Amino acid sequence: MRALLIPWLLRFASRLRFPQLFGLVAALFALDLVIPDFIPFADEILLGLATLLLGSLRKRGGEEAPSEGQASADP
Repeated sequence: MRALLIPWLLRFASRLRFPQLFGLVAALFALDLVIPDFIPFADEILLGLATLLLGSLRKRGGEEAPSEGQASADP
């Protein structure tokens, strides 16, 4: 059951935008600090969510136009 929950949660979280994903990570982290080991595998879930959070920042930054030093893809 737990093995199915973590991939489902990470798939769900991968569709969230930055503010919602940050809120989810912050809430889970705060809950884990207040009540240690309340949620099984909370540390693994936090690592996965933090990876998604950092990945969403990289995607957002990668959508910008190329800088002057980079060659364009047009012939």
